[in-house]
Amino acid sequence: MSHHPTPDLGHLRASDYNNVYEPAEDTFLFLDALQKDVEFIRALRPSICLEIGSGSGCVTTFLGTLLGEQSKALYLTTDINPHAISATVATGLRNGVTIDALQSDLIPPFTRPRSIDVLLFNPPYVVTPPEEVWRGYEPQRPNTKPPSTFLGSEFGNGSNGIEASWAGGIDGREVIDRLLPQIQDALSARGVFFMVVINENKPEEIRSWMGSEEMGMFSSEVVLSRKAGREGLSILKFWRT
Repeated sequence: MSHHPTPDLGHLRASDYNNVYEPAEDTFLFLDALQKDVEFIRALRPSICLEIGSGSGCVTTFLGTLLGEQSKALYLTTDINPHAISATVATGLRNGVTIDALQSDLIPPFTRPRSIDVLLFNPPYVVTPPEEVWRGYEPQRPNTKPPSTFLGSEFGNGSNGIEASWAGGIDGREVIDRLLPQIQDALSARGVFFMVVINENKPEEIRSWMGSEEMGMFSSEVVLSRKAGREGLSILKFWRT
């Protein structure tokens, strides 16, 4: 398969990356994983695609150009950083993809249950002090009950600026663990969830937790892995059993 072109980001200046996460090794691994799984995604005939934490908009724009004009999908993104909202919309427009970008924490609270066909998340996965993390709820860890509703708009401490794109707290899992209990209520029956992780996030623990009855018994696999400096990056894929 020939390599699908990376979205044109020429409209973003160096100064923009003072406020918005600049595409890096994790971003490009994500793009490669989506291209690797493109036939699987096309076969879903997705109606709604949602990216959480869109940053520059590179990933959703890539998905939109990958699926092409024949796809009737609605492309939604969320980010708590207002600069990322503007950048995402602009990146989509520059590359011919219409993106509805919302300033929201994780999944928007008004999302219809089990409506998302493709869910994408490059989370803040870096291990940092807990006080640096942007919060909605207290972290949910394995062997705890998930919240019964989508996250609302009550934000906790930490920054909603560019720092929120990498600050992951304990094990780099504090934002990840707020999202995971929501997946079973958000993903459609045929839906798929792709997420970036590093080794410090304990990906096998994540996969085991998501495969539990409590979390919806999701099947999972590692789509791609790559070493980037000292980081061991992987793209995890989850779908209903």
